Parts: sequence; C-alpha cells; structure tokens
Amino acid sequence: MTDVAIKRALLSVSDKAGIVELAGRLAKAGVELVSTGGTARALRDAGLLVRDVSDLTGFPEMMDGRVKTLHPVVHGGLLAVRDDPEHAAAMEAHDIGAIDLVVVNLYPFVNTVMSGADRDTIIENIDIGGPSMVRSSAKNHAYVTIVTDPDDYTALYDELADHDGATTLPFRKRMAAKAFAATAVYDSAIGSWFAFADQGETFPESFTVAFSLSSTLRYGENPHQNAALYLPGGPASPGVPQAEQIQGKALSYNNLNDADAALGLMAEFASESPAIVILKHANPCGVAQSSTLLEAWRKALACDSISAFGGIVASNVPLDGPTAQAITKIFTEVVIAPGADDAAREAFAAKPNLRLLLIDELPDPARPGLDLKSIAGGMLVQSRDNGVVGEDTLKVVTKRQPSEAEIADALFAWKVAKHVKSNAIVYAKDGVTAGIGAGQMNRRDSSRIAAMRAREAAESEGWSEPRTMGSAVASDAFFPFADGLISAVEAGATMVIQPGGSMRDEEVITAADEAGIAMVFTGMRHFKH
Repeated sequence: MTDVAIKRALLSVSDKAGIVELAGRLAKAGVELVSTGGTARALRDAGLLVRDVSDLTGFPEMMDGRVKTLHPVVHGGLLAVRDDPEHAAAMEAHDIGAIDLVVVNLYPFVNTVMSGADRDTIIENIDIGGPSMVRSSAKNHAYVTIVTDPDDYTALYDELADHDGATTLPFRKRMAAKAFAATAVYDSAIGSWFAFADQGETFPESFTVAFSLSSTLRYGENPHQNAALYLPGGPASPGVPQAEQIQGKALSYNNLNDADAALGLMAEFASESPAIVILKHANPCGVAQSSTLLEAWRKALACDSISAFGGIVASNVPLDGPTAQAITKIFTEVVIAPGADDAAREAFAAKPNLRLLLIDELPDPARPGLDLKSIAGGMLVQSRDNGVVGEDTLKVVTKRQPSEAEIADALFAWKVAKHVKSNAIVYAKDGVTAGIGAGQMNRRDSSRIAAMRAREAAESEGWSEPRTMGSAVASDAFFPFADGLISAVEAGATMVIQPGGSMRDEEVITAADEAGIAMVFTGMRHFKH
C-alpha cells in the first residue's frame, strides 16, 4: 500500500493565492496545520487554528526571518524513511513528528529583480529555507507530498477526495518532479543574475538556462520529428509565444519559427509608417512600407506573389478591414500584428484555419541577449545580432554621393538583408523590396536570383520594367569580387550598401565608380545561418 494519509501539513508560501481555502479544507479534514511568518498570520486572520513552526522546533524565528525552518525537527520530519527502524527510533528519541504534506512557494526573486530593486533587496529575496524544504520533501516523496504551484491545489483536493484523505505514489512522484524543476528554475535565475547582471560577465564559466513546458506540438520541422514549445523560467521579451491567438488551428513548429522570423524583421520598422512583411521558410519574400497598410500589402505581395502562397504575414500597425480582406484572398498560414479592428477580425473569421495572432508590442531589435545553438558535443553561444545602422554611420566610398532617396532605400534594404539567410542580396526602391536573393553559396548567384525575382514580378504585374531599375541593393557581407556588384549594376541598381572589409574593396569601389553608382560601407556584417 503506497497511499499516505495526510495528518500534518506545513504551509509556507510567498504567493498566498488560494492558501486560505486550501488550509481551510485541510483543517476541516482534521489535518494539523503548521506554518511560518506571514502565512501563519494570513491563516489566523481567516480564523484557522495554526501551530507556529517555532513551537514545533523550540526555536524562534530569527535573523530577520532568515532562519525559520532550517532545523532537524523540520527536516527530520520530512526526510525520515518511516518504515526504517533506525529512522523511527531517531524520530522518537528526538521528538520529531512526521510531516505528510508541504505546501511551499518561494520568495519572488525574479519579480524583485524585474522591479529594479537594489542589490540588498534582491539578495534578501533569495529563498534558502523554502528550497531546502522543497528538496527534502521531493526526495522523500515515498512518504511526503510536496506542492509548489497554486495551480495544483485543485489537483490536490481531487487526490485527497478520491483516496480518503491520502495521496498516492504516482501523484507524489508527479509533484516531486515538478518541485525539483521549480527549484532548478529558481536557482538558474539566481545563478544567471549573479553571472550576468551582478558580475557583468558576458560569458561566465558556467550558466544554466531554465525553461518550462508550454505546449507539445503536433510534430517538429518534419513529421518524423517530435517537438514542443518551452518558455523561459523568468521574464521574456515580447514575442510569438506571448501573442494572443484569436483564431485558427494550433500553431505548428514551422508556424512558430516562421512567425518569429517575421516578427523579428517587422520589429525593425516598429516606429515607422505602415509596413508589411511576407515571409516563407524563415526568409522574407516581400517587404513594403506605404502611407496605408493596404497599399503596403499590395506592394509587398507584388514582390513575389508565388512565394507568398502559404506564407506568414506580419504588420507593424493594427490590421484594418480592407487589408484583412486582401490578405484572405491568398492562402496564408499566420497573420501577426499589434491589433486588429472588428472589420479585420470579421474578414479573417471567414478563413477559420488562418491563425491570427495579436501582440501587445513588437520586440526591440536592439535588445541585448544571447543566441544559443546546439551542435554535436556542445553549445555555441553568441550575443544577439542587435546591431543597428543609421545614416550617420554610413561611409561613402565612391566618387558619386548618394541622394537622400537612395540612402533611404539603402537603409530599408539593409534592414531586410539582416533577416535574410546568407548569402543575402536585397534590392529595394521607394520603401519596397524589388527582389530578394537568399541562401546561396556565392554572392553573385544571390544577386542574380534577386534580379530574376524582380523580372518575374514585373512580368506578372505588367510593369514596363523591373523595380530593380534605379534601386538600392544591400549585401549582408562584403563583395569578395567585383562580379557581384557588376551583376547588381546590370540589374539596374544605382546604389550599393555593404559592410566593406574585403581585401578587394578597392577593386569593387573602382567597379562602382566606373559604373557611375554610389556605394556606402556600414562596417557591420549580418551573416545569418
């Protein structure tokens, strides 16, 4: 028989949501309540009979509450193997009573850090006694039930009701697993704060990253792969996981990955005029800005209407009815935006499989942070690519000075190229991508593909010439030879923006001068793999 009747419970919580109701139910069932500090006061204020832990241990709470439950009477009552004769004898000799249920949640360390509190306050919110009780209880789950999450109180009620005031071993195992995960996340947050915020280290000797399961996904990148979505144990930047899904099927692994890529690119245009990003397989296939969102959609779609089929659409402003109606005319997997009016929601509702995600705010592209990539036998860690290039950082390297319009197009193309898989070439004109070349092993082929996309768009839309004529072209890395630049000139580009830094920079600059185009160096590369 593995059921353990609950006769004594120790309650000590920072988050007091639901604790009075829980204690009341336990007391009604005849369970002795033992508690500490603020929890004990809350229970007494509710009219419940509570025994102070100091009465149990014979020691008062001391040192501003730092020492309350760190005592053999408490941990002996938690760790004793009850059917071990030596353990039973020790309990009797030292007047240690068994504790059957522990309900503990920890000092709000992460919330304290996020509040901007000073260092001393943060240190005081590192819980010591709580994690110790949690770990002791979880280790001895053969006899002790540990509950660390108020969301599990209902499950505890049901368990006790179904088993005449006792808990089963499977339930205790499940709660123990959750408890150890909770202390791991807690310690991870503390370790990360000491390493990164308190010590200011970029790459400490060791660090842990804790995530909690949000949902299991139907499958991964491919049907034979398993997948799940996890969320960070602490605060997170605004992103796709924080979005509200208004309608549509559950998000798949590929939906989440692509929507994240679309949102990352859209964040580059957060404070600018209405913009639309259309993305497929984590690469943009059309990006546009305009005076209205509908016009931005039409321009972005015209860049590559074939690739847009089954893609992801992101907007930097709330969606309106006319734009939503236009989007629904082609098959779209996901639409993500910082809002949608009633007319837009009504239009999308006619496409029930379309996933509509609304976010409170766009992420900050300049935010700090780390990118982690798993490789066989290790983990690659780098700072985020949060580099931002502005007009004041550009270096003109050609004889011809670019016009203000060319600079605007170059910076637009540069923002897009940052989010295109390398080798990346992006043509843009008047705030619209004219052609995008992605993921080629040499830069010249990326340029040719981008120009080809522009020609196809011109034919499809009935334009007299491709939009690469008079465009700016962005390259995510330097041109190692002049051939890539010459290819861009042949496509009609009059302005080039690139990092510079090649041993053959002078050769490329000479080619630009001979072609009569303008070129600027950013001094910053944006490889993306």
